[in-house]
Order: sequence, then structure tokens, then C-alpha cells
Amino acid sequence: MTDFETATAVEPRQGTASGHRFGAELDPGWAVGTKLHGGYLLAVLGRAAARVAGEAHPHPTAVSASFIQAPAPGAADVEVELLRAGRGATQLRARLAQDGSPCVEALIVQGKLDETDAWWSRAEPVEIPDEADCVRNPPEVPGADFRVPLMEVVDQRLDPAGLGFAVGKPSGAGVLAGWQRLANGADWDPLSLLVALDPVPPVSYDLGVPGWAPTVQFSAYLRRLPAPGPVRVRMAATEIGGDRMDETAHAWDAKGRLVGQATQLASVRVPRGHAVERP
Repeated sequence: MTDFETATAVEPRQGTASGHRFGAELDPGWAVGTKLHGGYLLAVLGRAAARVAGEAHPHPTAVSASFIQAPAPGAADVEVELLRAGRGATQLRARLAQDGSPCVEALIVQGKLDETDAWWSRAEPVEIPDEADCVRNPPEVPGADFRVPLMEVVDQRLDPAGLGFAVGKPSGAGVLAGWQRLANGADWDPLSLLVALDPVPPVSYDLGVPGWAPTVQFSAYLRRLPAPGPVRVRMAATEIGGDRMDETAHAWDAKGRLVGQATQLASVRVPRGHAVERP
């Protein structure tokens, strides 16, 4: 098991006229099947962006990324371009490439988060059973021909209400929710929350459409430093059509405060003639 900080480490290299360059070793333990997890890849970019932004703006506050092609575990290159360094935020462009081909490109806003509560919020934490009463996601997926190594580094426990798909009875609500911890006991931070905001399995499972749903575009906002302990995450879809699915995730910390939110557009293949019974 490789801890998050080691798995997302970047090493400075000689920069170019337009940006800063880093080397990374993409870890196969942060994957779903053979595909590296999207939130993990963004965390690698965020790690490099933080190095460029410096101590004044150590935390990602907004990330908007396009996933161009899936990189393989192993050596990768990261380039970060500083767009603007202001008093309240630093704006950067980051690209992850492998063998000279771009894989992920992101616009990242760095700032400095704290633990201050929201002045106003209607983001009430999702109501789910206690962590001990939820179902742990195993690395070995029952009935599937692939493993989920990510579930060895992230302890995720899903609300049983959304697990009907496991016995061939998806709820049709298009919602999954559960608790997440880093398996090695480390606390969540704004960078690792990018992993939590991209939970697995995708919401399409709850609609009776299992299988890989690769992310096309992903946007996230990080709101505050999370309290120690687990986060609870709710992911929901609004619509599936044209081989595309949106997924919106919200994450609350152990104090019930919103610490991150994300929306992504993913590819999905709906079997011909498939219909969903709405709850």
C-alpha cells in the first residue's frame, strides 16, 4: 500500500520558457481495474501546482480538468504554467503527459483554506447510516472480472440503500452515498479530497448500467480544511443520454461541514432497449 503523499509526489526538473516541469511516478495502487483514478491524477497535478504557487497559496480551491487519454502506471511528466499570482489566489495551467502525449490538462486556482464555518449554507449533510452499518467496498468486485486497487488505499463504506445493483435490483434513483477514509489512517486534506469527490462505482450502477464510465471533464471546488475523521460523500446524476452522464458529488467532513463539491461529465454506454423504473 502506497500512502497518498508518496503516490502523488513530484520531482522538479529543468523548466521551459513557459513553465515549470516535474516528474511523477504514477502508482498502480490508485486505480480502478487497470485505469488510474481520475481524482488521483488531478491530485498529482495539484501537488505540482502547489509547488509553483508557493506557501502563500498552498491549497487547491478550484480545479477544472479535461481527461484526454488514460495514462499507464509509471513515469509521467507534469508541466505547470503560472498564469497569474495575485494576493488572494494563484491561477495556473497544468498538464500531465506520458511519452510525449497529453493525458490530463487542468486549470487550477490555488489559495489558502482554513476551518472557518460557512457564513450561509443550505448544503445539509446527506443522511446515511452510521459508518459501521454501511457496506465496505472490497478490492475484489463480486461477479466482475477486474479488481479495484483503489479500495485498498481508500476505505469506502456505501449506504446499503444504494446497493441493490449488487443483487440485480438497482434502485433507479441515480444516487450513491457513503463514508470514506484514507486506509492508512491519514487525515483528509484539500488535495486528497479530489479523490473522495470522484467516488466509485459510478452512479450508473444504481441505474442498472454497470461498467467503466471514464471521465471526460471534471470540475471541483474545495471549500475548507476538513476536520479529522471520515468524510461522507453523496453522488447523484441528473441525466444520461447521448452516451454521456453527469455526476455531482458533495463531501462533508466529520463536523458535518461541506468541504468539497464536484461535477463531472463521463462517458457511459446504455444497453439498447434498457429502461429504468424510477422510484
